Amino acid sequence: MTYDLVGIGIGPFNLGLACLADPLDEIDAVFLDTAPEFRWHPGMMLEGSTIQVPFLADLVTMADPTSRFSFLSFLKATGRLYPFYIRESFYPLRAEYDAYCRWAADQLDALRWGRHVEAVTYDPRDDTYVVHARCADGTTETYRARHVVLGTGTRPVVPTAAHGLDGPWLHSADYLPHREALREARSITVVGSGQSAAEIYRDLLEDVHDHAYRLDWVTRSPRFFPMEYTKLTLEMTSPEYTDHFHALPLELRQLLGREQRALYKGISGDLVDDIYDTLYRKSVERPVPTTLLTDTALVGAAWTGEEYVLRLRHDQLGEEYERRTERLVLATGYAATVPAFVDPVRHLLAFDELGRFAVGRDYAVDGDRRRVFVQNGEEHTHGVTAPDLGFGPWRSSTILAAITGREVYPIERRIAFQEFGVPAGAEPVGTRTDAGVGRR
Repeated sequence: MTYDLVGIGIGPFNLGLACLADPLDEIDAVFLDTAPEFRWHPGMMLEGSTIQVPFLADLVTMADPTSRFSFLSFLKATGRLYPFYIRESFYPLRAEYDAYCRWAADQLDALRWGRHVEAVTYDPRDDTYVVHARCADGTTETYRARHVVLGTGTRPVVPTAAHGLDGPWLHSADYLPHREALREARSITVVGSGQSAAEIYRDLLEDVHDHAYRLDWVTRSPRFFPMEYTKLTLEMTSPEYTDHFHALPLELRQLLGREQRALYKGISGDLVDDIYDTLYRKSVERPVPTTLLTDTALVGAAWTGEEYVLRLRHDQLGEEYERRTERLVLATGYAATVPAFVDPVRHLLAFDELGRFAVGRDYAVDGDRRRVFVQNGEEHTHGVTAPDLGFGPWRSSTILAAITGREVYPIERRIAFQEFGVPAGAEPVGTRTDAGVGRR
């Protein structure tokens, strides 16, 4: 059998694509993932934590509000619609969002778990891609496809200073399984600037007196940036801004990518306030054994066998110094990579000068062929909409339109009130010759 679509990786974005493809008779699709089941950031499933987008940013609603896979359908099916309504919060609990995704996954016949994709090859005889997967029981399977959608997501980033570092350090992705062991240490240092770093610091801060450890938080940011959530800024998660960003030269996109991190990698304002309130509350009883270090970069680290010696640099002052800690948590984010399994078809794919996918505006990574697409691997080409859950259904709608040749789900082209580039009809300086305006 030749599938119209094989999706590799089943995170929220390819799961959303599977939901939107499910009712389409003209698409035979299958989705593969190494994991035995859907799990969404299990290492950060802290009790009471919420996702940072409203419930409308589910798998399907922004493409098809009538879909049976919507978050509201999940609430109704599980008897939680009225409690959610009474709660009066747009932001679902993180555990609730994970349960919702697992509920949707359980209704789909197109998902194949326990399939580790080892290679994607191309067969010119019938112009198809062949996906080679190893099953959990050691057997192998092949899937032929006219289109492939890469949804392998992002991988934890370890800063250069910690490459090859020995000892019991961990990335925030693995926090929860190691939390109890962390609490037994005499000192803990959290390194990172975003929501995960803040959530881990807040979680450990609650027990800082009971367990008698010193707790430090080190961030390169000059301050604890709250996520920018004003409405005109949110218009940057729009088709228009994505068009604008995609058309910019690489160097400018690189610069903007660094400047815009606070738009989606900052800390929720409520959490920043809660951390302060917790520090204040605990300081009434006795001094809190903690240090918060801003504008400070981790530039070196060594494991002595008992503790870490961290070399830190204060960027404003240009001064370096050392601090010691028994345990180290790197909440240093995630980044997209080019999966090794595409090596056999690299000659058919497009890459930029930094070795990343050169992702087309329609999310194709094979130029005009439009046969291979990527989900959440295009932050460097599409900007802040790449990791945004609410924009996922729009991207899936675009990919399905390319595959089917028709606009299955209406695709909005303009939703923003503002202009992000030079407005249409604007007259360049130097071309007008009417009264009062000279040519330059």
